[in-house]
This record gives sequence, C-alpha cells and structure tokens, in this order.
Amino acid sequence: MADIRKLIKQVAAEERAFRGVRFVAPCVAGSRLRVRIAGFVQALAPHPPDFTGWGIFSARDEKTADLVEEAGLREIGEYLKLLLPLRVRLAHPLKEKTWLAHPVSESDMAQRVGVAKPVVVHLVDADAFDTVIVRGNAGAWWFQEVDRRADPREADQLREAMRQVVPPTELRFKGLTPEMRTSYDLAARQKAEFFAMVQHERDEKRLSEALALGGGDLRQFRDRGEYWQVEWTTAAGDRQTSAISKTDLTVMSSGICLSGRDRDFDLQSLVGVIEQRGPEWEY
Repeated sequence: MADIRKLIKQVAAEERAFRGVRFVAPCVAGSRLRVRIAGFVQALAPHPPDFTGWGIFSARDEKTADLVEEAGLREIGEYLKLLLPLRVRLAHPLKEKTWLAHPVSESDMAQRVGVAKPVVVHLVDADAFDTVIVRGNAGAWWFQEVDRRADPREADQLREAMRQVVPPTELRFKGLTPEMRTSYDLAARQKAEFFAMVQHERDEKRLSEALALGGGDLRQFRDRGEYWQVEWTTAAGDRQTSAISKTDLTVMSSGICLSGRDRDFDLQSLVGVIEQRGPEWEY
C-alpha cells in the first residue's frame, strides 16, 4: 500500500511539473493529445479543439494543452524519428487529411508489427494510390513523406483504372502486386459506380447458377424494381423471357401460359417445366 501511495504522489508531482512545459505532438480535430508522464500515457484535450496538424503545445494542467504555434519541419522530423517506419499505399480518404492505406508489403508489415492489415493514416499530404512512408505503432500512424523510391507510374495506372471504372478483378498491368490490388479494391468499395457494378455481377451470378441447375442459359436481365426481367434459353435453344422475384427467384410471370400457376415455380424449376411442357401449358 505504501508503494502505491508513493507512486500516486510521484505521478501527481510530475503532472504539476509538466504544466507549462512545451512539447511537440500531432493533432487531429476532435481527438486528444497523447503524452507520457511518469511512465504513464495520458490524454490531453487540445485548445483550440478544431486544430489539425503538427503543433507545439503547452500543458495548461493535467487535462488540457494550449496550442502555442505550429511545429516546424525540424521538430516534426525529430518526433517522427522516435516511431516505427512503414511503407503503405494510400487507398481513399476517410475525412480531412485522414486516409485508409494498405501496406506495400504485407510480409514486411507482419514482421514489423505482427499483423498485416489496412491502417488509418493521419495528416496525409499526398494523392490516392501514392506510396508513402508513415510512422507510428499499432495504435496510430502519421504521414511522413511520399516515398521517393516508389515508381510513380504505378499510382498513375491505378488512378487511371479508377477513372475508367475497371473492376478490381479485371485490374491488369505490368508490376501489379496483390497489395496494389487490395489498395485498389479498398478504394473501389467507396465508389457508387463500383458498388452498382459489383451488385450487378452478383445478381448475374445468382440468376446464371439457378438457370444452369435447371439446364438453361442466361442471356441478359434487366432490373425492374421488385423483379428482374430475365431473358434466357433452354437447352434446346428456345428463347424465353420471364419476370423473376429478386427475393427468392419465384416466377412472377413465366412468359408462357401456366394456367395461373406461375408463382408455384422458381427460376430453376421453370426451366424444366418449359422444356417438358405439354399441351396444357401452351399459349
């Protein structure tokens, strides 16, 4: 118990001594500054609270720090030298100056950090798909600089593919790595046009598989709101057009006379019905 009281007094004394001390820290609007006092990490609320950037702060008390001035390149460099470096490729912005990025080398990140995964990078000053050097740890990563060793043509090709709305699965160019494709996929998921394309591919696969199980072949389909207008052929090559429910592939309108029994079938069973229909199913 005596040791605990002694530790508490020591921390309190160092907190008092820290008041008025100037220190360099990165800051994101709405977040807290992290400082180490008596071996413990403490969070200080920056003032003003909407400041984003590198600043020189002065501790007002154990809970608040005032911005004195923006930090210079030398101060920023000295701070970053204390942190672990990592090469990542920017994917897409999350908010002002904060981006989601993916490691340039998953194996390198796994060796350095223990896990390979996308990371959030703060105070970014670069463009989408640029390879950049960041520094930090498993908790927070800060932008240092654009990697001058990286081939700028890689980022250009990824940006051009994004403008052309090339699906991630169809991305092709010399030097493309799995990590590049992952970065591209992360960015593509944020684009409405890519989402629509992916959804269309999923719908097409669902309809194709249902028809194939019955022996049919999908030609094309159109979105009609609650249902799809599906054009398909039988194994014999007969063309059919049917209205199919999106929810469970129930037949809403078969395209032939089923004596009001259209909804008794789904798309898969409809193929067999049409191929084997007798006179009672004819128009």
